[in-house]
Amino acid sequence: MRELREYFAGKRTRFTVPVQLEGTPFQERAWATMRKIPYGRTMSYAEQATAMRAPRAVRAVGSANGANPVPIIVPCHRVVASNGGLGGYALGLAMKRWLLAHESRA
Repeated sequence: MRELREYFAGKRTRFTVPVQLEGTPFQERAWATMRKIPYGRTMSYAEQATAMRAPRAVRAVGSANGANPVPIIVPCHRVVASNGGLGGYALGLAMKRWLLAHESRA
C-alpha cells in the first residue's frame, strides 16, 4: 500500500513490491512484458505482441492484459491502441486516461 500511495503522490515511478502472478503461460509473458514499459511511456498492443515474439496475437494480448490481477503495479494502462486510442482498461477508460496523464506530468 505504501508504494501505491507514493505512486499516486508522484513520488514513485517503479514498484518493488513482490507479486506472485498466476495465469496461463501466455498471460504471465504478457504481464512480464508490461512490467518493462517505462513510467510515462506507452506501448501499443501490437508492439507488446511483437515484444513477446507473438506478433499475430494482438487480440490475445488484449485479453491477457484485461486479466491482469494487479493493475497499476503491472501497468496495463500503459498499453494503448495502435491508432492512438486508449484501447480498453479493466478499471475504466477515465481511470486509464488519468493514470497516463499522471505519469506524463513527472
